[in-house]
Parts: sequence; C-alpha cells; structure tokens
Amino acid sequence: MISDTSHVQVYLAPGITDMRKSIDGLAVIVSEVLELNPLSESLFVFCNRGRDKLKILHWHNNGFWLYYRRLEKGRFNWPQSKVADQAITITRRQLNWLLDGLPIHQKKAHPQIQYRSVA
Repeated sequence: MISDTSHVQVYLAPGITDMRKSIDGLAVIVSEVLELNPLSESLFVFCNRGRDKLKILHWHNNGFWLYYRRLEKGRFNWPQSKVADQAITITRRQLNWLLDGLPIHQKKAHPQIQYRSVA
C-alpha cells in the first residue's frame, strides 16, 4: 500500500515521538502540534529516541493505516528540524532513502527530472 502513494506529501515530525502512541495519539500530534490535517492523504512519519523505530500514519479512503518499522541493527538517519513544532517536508524519494538508512540529502544522487511531453 505504501508504494501507491507517490502523489502524496510526506511530513517528518521533528524530534522524538513516544512509540507507545497509536493512531489516535499520532493524529493528535499531527493536528495540534504540527497544525496539519491527519485526514489528508499525506504520510506523517515519526521516530523514537533511539532512532531505530519509525511509525507512518496515513489516511486512505475511509480509515487510517499505521506502518511500523523496527531495525534490528543500526539507526535511521533522522534529520533535525530548526523549528521544534514544524514538520519537515520531504519527497517520496527521500523517504525511501530514510527507510534504507541513508540521509535525506544525497549529494551524488541523480536529480529527478519531470517532463510534460516526449519530443
């Protein structure tokens, strides 16, 4: 399901999140702290203090999806936010890098190109 979301925005919640929070608790963080709409089709990504667990909250059609990833070894390259309560907006490509253990800024990656027509 997560691979079918190429058209949606991806937001990282800054800082650390208590991973005991489930759908309702994370939705409250999205609406009250980040001041975003948890019922949009955006992906909201949260990370724990140890940076080895991620949760992704996603509204789809008539309910929430809650994705959970726990690393057995290593840590996620979780970026720091300059503003404590402002979400970091990233692309799906950057989310894939993050899930693969890479920084969200890849200086050697090929730039993404979008064309409107083929000549």
